Formats: sequence, C-alpha cells, structure tokens
Amino acid sequence: MIDEDKAKVRIGLIIASGFLIAIWLVKLFEVYTGISLSEYGVYPRELKGLRGIFFSPFLHSDFGHLISNSTSLFILTFSLFSLYTRSSIWVFPIIYVFHGLAVWLFAREAYHIGASGLVYGFASYLFFIGVFRKDSRSIALSLLVVFLYGGLVWGVLPTDPNVSFEAHLSGGIIGLVCSIIFRKYDPLPDRTDDDEEEEDIGINYDYIDDVNPDDVKIREDAHPVWFVNTSLPKKKKK
Repeated sequence: MIDEDKAKVRIGLIIASGFLIAIWLVKLFEVYTGISLSEYGVYPRELKGLRGIFFSPFLHSDFGHLISNSTSLFILTFSLFSLYTRSSIWVFPIIYVFHGLAVWLFAREAYHIGASGLVYGFASYLFFIGVFRKDSRSIALSLLVVFLYGGLVWGVLPTDPNVSFEAHLSGGIIGLVCSIIFRKYDPLPDRTDDDEEEEDIGINYDYIDDVNPDDVKIREDAHPVWFVNTSLPKKKKK
C-alpha cells in the first residue's frame, strides 16, 4: 500500500508540474516574441471561439494573472491526481472541456482566457467529493479546500467586468456534477488496524440488547468478566 501511495503522489506531481510548466512556457513565448495569443481564447458563439476550449487555460493576460492562478492550480491538480487517481482520469478532461463549452455557450462576447475556470472546477470537485464520500481523508481535504480557497466563492459573482465569472461559475458547477457522478469511483481508504482487530475478536453488539440478566454470570475467582449464555446466536465468520 505504501508503494501504491508513493506512485499516486508521483503521478500527481508529474501531471501538476508538467501542466504548470506548459502554461508558463506559453507566457514566456508571448513575452519573448511579442505575439499575443489572446485571440485563441474562448469567444462565445463564434465558430473560431471553439478552439479556446482547448487553448484558453494556457493563456493569461499578464504575469500577475498567471501567478495568481499558478499556486492554486498546482495544489488542486496534484490533490486531484494523487488522492483520486482513478476518477481524475475522467474528472480532469470533463471539467477542462465542459467548463469551456459552457463559457462558449453562455458567456459575454469577449475573449475568455486563463486557468481560473479549472481552479474553480477542481476546488469544487475536491470539496463536494468529501461531502458525499464522508470518509475521514476526503472530509479532511474538503475542510482544507474551504480553509485555503473559501474566498473563491465570490468569484462566481459578476463583481468585476474584467473577470470571467462565467468561467468560474461553470467550473464550479461541473466540478459539483463530477463529484456526484464519481463519488464511489475511487476505493475508500483501508480500515485501521483497530477496526480489523475488533472484527477478529468476534464481538457482535447487535445481541447485547437481547441479553437476559438471568443468563449473565460473574466469576468470583477473578476480575469481573461477563459471560453470555451460549444459547444466544453467534456471529458467523466471514
């Protein structure tokens, strides 16, 4: 299990690092050549704007825009692939493609660029998957997402005309939908040793309420130990 966890962490690091490096290389290309690639962003309801579904996450207006997305994108992408490795194979492309398609269908007529839609999509998925799965690891990650990125919720409102709230909103909605669809796709963490030991002991608490006080005897030659009448049903071994 340890080797498997290390492999998942390695996968998460490789994908998150590779994706982020590619985004930075695109920006450095723009700066070095003086060529702006913003026209390759999503332009709603124009045929040429469809290409932005694939290219817009790699495009940023300036280094400030890029830096603001980089840390969050790396952490969330790493968390997605390292903790939910199986579902990430589907969740990543679904959020990537469909949040861009939603922008193309419903957003304002302007070039929409940047990876913030992915940030909102991944953050939404990682939060809601913990709500639905309810295992301790997923819940802990959900709380961490709230602590680090709780302020993102304001980004889904049209507070700034220069910010694509449509990308944020569509990413958040699609992340929520993915968390519902794939909530059982990844296996739950292994039970603790204490849980396994408890089952090995063979205690069945379902029958405790059925015990008749007359069937209970206490040994007088030792510390108090409860003995249950053997006529009570026994737990079947699995």
